[in-house]
Amino acid sequence: MTVAALDVSTFAFTEAAPAKVNLYLHVTGRRADGYHLLDSLVVFAGAGDVLHYQPGPEPLHLHITGRFGRVLDASAAGADNLVIRAAQALQALGGAQAHVQGGTLVLEKKLPVASGIGGGSADAAAALRLLDRAWNVQASRADLLALAQTLGADVPVCLLSQTMRMEGIGEELTPAPHLPECGMVLVNCGQAVSTPEVFRRRAGAFAPRATMPESWTNLADVMAFIEQQGNSLEQAACEVCPPVAHVLADIGGQEGCLMARMSGSGATCFGLFATPQAARQAADRLEDAHSAWWVWGGGLV
Repeated sequence: MTVAALDVSTFAFTEAAPAKVNLYLHVTGRRADGYHLLDSLVVFAGAGDVLHYQPGPEPLHLHITGRFGRVLDASAAGADNLVIRAAQALQALGGAQAHVQGGTLVLEKKLPVASGIGGGSADAAAALRLLDRAWNVQASRADLLALAQTLGADVPVCLLSQTMRMEGIGEELTPAPHLPECGMVLVNCGQAVSTPEVFRRRAGAFAPRATMPESWTNLADVMAFIEQQGNSLEQAACEVCPPVAHVLADIGGQEGCLMARMSGSGATCFGLFATPQAARQAADRLEDAHSAWWVWGGGLV
């Protein structure tokens, strides 16, 4: 059966993999082993990949579809894919106590690749949540977070997929104040950005850990806080991928945009708006003006 012939509407299990967005990202230090220490306020957008699973007698295998799945070669669905690695880690954890099965996984790749919004990490996290349910592993939250940490720095926060403060190398997660309703635009210029290269290009002193309030009463309070922070990797990403600066300028120039900033190590940038409707309207204008860009507008999850 070809990938095109797969009807995921008949699959027994489906899990969303929401896009992760860093409202601010401070590089606060570096460990002796070379890993950078971070401080970030992370939220999740309504945009995301989708993972489907149908149990079956055949060995577990993965197909990748969707707008951005089509640009990947066949090896992308192999043993090194984070979804497969997550499944194997969960199989090892579940052991004989879990109803571990084979079958078919289909990943609808709706998010750009290597784009700073946690696409691969969100996919791996979705696999852990989905297969824990499908295989009846019943892993504890602590065990799932420990597995997630072995898969990548962003996988633990993506496993939770809720507004969190992320510190350390991604493993220190604490609840963040609830955000009032707002809208968000996400824009990617179409160029993949190398995270290691962006970190190598980062210049200047380490940023301080932000002093986060216990709560926000309205969106104006949120904006006042976020505007005092920044993204320690934004300038380096603009050097590695100059179109990032143009994307930021175009988002910031949209009517109703409260602020524009880059997420993660790039190249995806975001704009915050007062409402999801305002964000969708801005996204429509940006998409009309830049047909080659990936653009999304809506609310947060």
